[in-house]
Amino acid sequence: MTVTGTRTERRPAAIDRPPRRRRVTGEAWAGWGFVAPALIVVGGLTIFPGVWALILSFRKWDGFSPQAAVGTQNYRDLLTDAELGSAVLHTGLYTVLFVPASLLLGVGLAVALNRRIRFVGLYRTAVFVPFVASAAATGILTTYLFSPQFGLVNNVLRVLHLPQQGWLEDSGQAVVVITVMSLWGQAAFTTVIYLAALQDVPAETVEAARIDGASSPQVFWRVVWPQLRPVTSFVAVYQTLQAVQLFDLVYATTRGGPLGATETVVYRVWTTAFQHLQFGYGSAIAYALFLVTLVVTLAVTLTQRRAGRTP
Repeated sequence: MTVTGTRTERRPAAIDRPPRRRRVTGEAWAGWGFVAPALIVVGGLTIFPGVWALILSFRKWDGFSPQAAVGTQNYRDLLTDAELGSAVLHTGLYTVLFVPASLLLGVGLAVALNRRIRFVGLYRTAVFVPFVASAAATGILTTYLFSPQFGLVNNVLRVLHLPQQGWLEDSGQAVVVITVMSLWGQAAFTTVIYLAALQDVPAETVEAARIDGASSPQVFWRVVWPQLRPVTSFVAVYQTLQAVQLFDLVYATTRGGPLGATETVVYRVWTTAFQHLQFGYGSAIAYALFLVTLVVTLAVTLTQRRAGRTP
């Protein structure tokens, strides 16, 4: 009977490694350390003011005297504020003028720049430059162009022997002038978005449509435009949000005039809170505007998603 011995193999000593849980925890803390400064800035400039404004919307406070709780009185006053109603109408008129015009102008410029022509890079840069200009610079330019006394536009009309206009001092024209200058700055954004979307349209699809005998308008409306609809929904929502938050250009040009014809909702918030020192009521207006824009954005987003799922 033969007994076969078993040979025991010696394995190298295990290398000491830190526990995985401890290592992951250390990496997580390091990541939070890098992110913490940005979180502090974001929290200090957005979250804290938002929560504080929400608390103030249920109180009456002028910034000096002790606060007084008024419940929902500030929100009830919104329904009977005639000046706020006028600001809502002005904001709605500006939105109706600005959003469709910015979409149409953006599509037109994007189609024009989506070609292989000389100096196309220069043209694209020139279109985008107004977007990075500050509101103060745009306001100064607006005043220089449309001032009734010494504006460039009225000087041109004078040379052409045409009737001069009131422009920024005319209550019926001031909103139109602000819309035009807003388009000068904001249309660059829609142009860039549409230009990127146009370059993502498959070239072979467009070429196949042309081979089948489709004209240029038919190619655009039947082939290109359906692929631009999601981008159009995004741009429309974004530009609507920009429109209802109009403040800087009004502040730099008309200060809500003439006779309150260009006073928007956000400008009304500023005058209520920082001129009349009604911080509680101003916060209520701001939160009412926030809720309206949130509801509209959610409604548009859900509608577009359902439309996209429909076969």
